[in-house]
Amino acid sequence: MSAEREPRSGPESALSSDQAIRAMLLLMPRVAARLKRTKIPERLSSFNLAPRHLSLLSYLLFDGPMPVNELAARLEVAPTTVSLMVSDLSRQGVLERHTDPADRRRTIVAITEDEETRSAIDTWLANGANAWRAAFDPLTPEQRAVFVRTIETYEREVSGSAD
Repeated sequence: MSAEREPRSGPESALSSDQAIRAMLLLMPRVAARLKRTKIPERLSSFNLAPRHLSLLSYLLFDGPMPVNELAARLEVAPTTVSLMVSDLSRQGVLERHTDPADRRRTIVAITEDEETRSAIDTWLANGANAWRAAFDPLTPEQRAVFVRTIETYEREVSGSAD
């Protein structure tokens, strides 16, 4: 890591709002470009996965199997959108659907048990998870919460759906 890009700490690292805005306006395009270049593992390359699939798979990987309606609520999209995504990924062997034994009207969605596909999904998500861990580990829980809320606010504002 070069000296000018090393993390700084202490009072001399404090930024005014304008300095922080400038820094983020310069940083965000680099981050977006790196995300677009994230290599999809070969095992998953034929599945036509998009960023929306990454979010869906992240929820299932980290939180385990769940009903379509819960996935839709977490992804903040309509249940029909998630149903279409799940159908597509099920046909491709990425996801499996099972009837909920407690309520046979509900369908539970899970990542496939196929070890090669599951491992490829783990690999795809690991790079981002490891980068976030490196960024978040030095922070306090309160600082992490501020960062996450800040990014959520930014996303709402740029999408024009601020409350």
